[in-house]
Amino acid sequence: MIIEIPEGEEPIPYVWGDMVPGIGMAAANFSLAVYAHTTLGLREFEAARLRIAQINGCVFCLDWRTEKDGEQVEDDFPDAVTQWRTADVFDDRTRLAAEYAERYALDHHNLDDAFWERMTAHYSQVEIVELSMSIGSWLAFGRLNHVLGLDSVCVLPKV
Repeated sequence: MIIEIPEGEEPIPYVWGDMVPGIGMAAANFSLAVYAHTTLGLREFEAARLRIAQINGCVFCLDWRTEKDGEQVEDDFPDAVTQWRTADVFDDRTRLAAEYAERYALDHHNLDDAFWERMTAHYSQVEIVELSMSIGSWLAFGRLNHVLGLDSVCVLPKV
């Protein structure tokens, strides 16, 4: 980790809150809003989130599992996300969410008319904007945490 965390401080709250409170708290609120206000189904949400986590290499994000209405994706879901092109457990919306996340992160200049035709056949404009903002949040903040080494010192809360 390249940021020094004082003894007794939790890395994420310290860096995001104490070090840059004006920016960090706004970023944290945006990040939390993605989870609190999503209208997307759990599988498509997690397919996009996990694909970004895989691309970013964020250890914490890779270990995280979103819960919605008391449900979580199955244990082998992350492996299916890695193989989103051929995974037989995905419906069209879930596969498109993983594809969109990957292309958003790695090839956003080539989101062509054919892709958007497929997206608009399965997602409303509101859902596309929501998914785009969610992917942007995960890409930015997961990458930030990984680059600064915060992902290696954060732990999942005990349930």
